[in-house]
Amino acid sequence: MSHHQDSAHTEAHFGSSEVVRDVVIGMSDGLTVPFALAAGLSGVGASTHVVVIAGLAEIAAGSIAMGLGGYLASRGDSEHYASERRREEMEVVERTRDEEEEIYDIFEEYGVTRAESDPVLQALKRNPKAWVDFMMRFELGLEEPEVHRARQSAATIAISYIVGGLVPLVPYMVLDDNVRALAASVAITLVALAVFGAVKGRFTGAGVWRSGLQTVSIGGLAAAAAYALARLFHSH
Repeated sequence: MSHHQDSAHTEAHFGSSEVVRDVVIGMSDGLTVPFALAAGLSGVGASTHVVVIAGLAEIAAGSIAMGLGGYLASRGDSEHYASERRREEMEVVERTRDEEEEIYDIFEEYGVTRAESDPVLQALKRNPKAWVDFMMRFELGLEEPEVHRARQSAATIAISYIVGGLVPLVPYMVLDDNVRALAASVAITLVALAVFGAVKGRFTGAGVWRSGLQTVSIGGLAAAAAYALARLFHSH
């Protein structure tokens, strides 16, 4: 019963870490790219209406591209796992002695002698599936991806991108004056970046203050560069 509970906890923990990673990918780009676009358009004096339309178009394109990228990456992980598993299944049959030596080597890395690990090896040889599972985990360091992982990753990244992308556009949706909208967008988005960075740091262990400052710096730099370049080229 205890072993079952531990396994369930491990699986839940692994899945949660994958979701957090997808949210970070989608939200970080979602907050940064539309923010930079809005700042750049404001730099050339575009109306708030134009900024909103362009921003929404970018969010639509960006969320699809990011979601598709996440889907393809997850599919690639699944295909790689399946390919490596087929190879291991073949090797435990055709290269049994080599695979046995690899098991001994794995245990020796943990200070377990051949005599001590031999009963485990014999048990694995009686269960080829468990043998392959063991080699996938401890020789190759590969975890079997969840069945619906690719679709979940795509949806999580895309939705996170949309949510993040709408933040810098809200002021342009409610204000008619471009200058005021830009100022409000900068303030709101920098706060959102700080909060997002802090939460990300909390989950990833990178440190709340460090992660928050880093996220604000990247987002602020991107928007400032877009605004400055737009002003520079517009003046010429």
